[in-house]
Amino acid sequence: MIIPRVPVQHRRLLPDRRLSGPTPWVIAILMMLTLLAAAAGVGLARSANAIGDAIAGRVTVQIVTANPVTRAEQAAALRRAAAAQPFVRSARSVEREELQATLGQWFGSADGDDPVLKSLPLPALVDVDFVGEDRGRHMEALRALVAREAPGARIIPHAEWLGPVARLIRSLAWIAGAMVLLMAAASAAVVIMTARAALGTHYATIEMLHMIGATDRQITRLFQRRIAIDTAYGIALGSTVAAAILLLIGWQWSGVTAGLAATASLGSAGWALLLALPLLAIALAALTARQTLLAALKKIL
Repeated sequence: MIIPRVPVQHRRLLPDRRLSGPTPWVIAILMMLTLLAAAAGVGLARSANAIGDAIAGRVTVQIVTANPVTRAEQAAALRRAAAAQPFVRSARSVEREELQATLGQWFGSADGDDPVLKSLPLPALVDVDFVGEDRGRHMEALRALVAREAPGARIIPHAEWLGPVARLIRSLAWIAGAMVLLMAAASAAVVIMTARAALGTHYATIEMLHMIGATDRQITRLFQRRIAIDTAYGIALGSTVAAAILLLIGWQWSGVTAGLAATASLGSAGWALLLALPLLAIALAALTARQTLLAALKKIL
């Protein structure tokens, strides 16, 4: 006798409770951490790129001649000569007041009016930005120019002292990306355990469905829908909490206008990635649940 196949009524076979088990809450926590790690990785990567672009072709010439008048004259002559070179985008003399204000932050005088600071023999600094990518040849030409206009001056490439900082920030960005992948794997593991637990809990129901002619694919769709709904609730909850945290951090970050922290931002591409991650997580959860259920059902019979 041929037993006819009957449609599976999933609402009658499985409870329709929302957020009733641990799966949605675990997924919510993992989704929140994933989005925060992704945001940190994007912000750090953009900061490292911004620092790398800023320091790639910039050097500072430090003039330490003892005579302050000679020091100022050499700095002015070097600035004019450097600005006239075709390989120089810009040349700027760093004012003494700017140096005093920078040092004042370390000495506890924000405005640089400390008499001790005013009495310090500060060097004359000239910032030079190169044009193009042939920086080795530009550096040789600048050394010849400095030897002629300001003998004894020291050339300090910004990459020497900010390069390690940029590399550290980029390494942290890679670590954040690795954390995103690890939490995605953890989320998939949670879905796999949930699918297997659901099959174990409803083993008698599955046997009955097989007896009345339900196929593995029909049963898979029944449990896959339930798992996908629970996962989607958890992803939505975690994404909401992560969005609130990121908006709060962004509001506080908006007051940072200087220093390395000001270069960290998500940008339009970063926000697009964060918006796509929850959708990708739902698709991954559905696919993982389907493959797990099909593989488990083949072993039952």
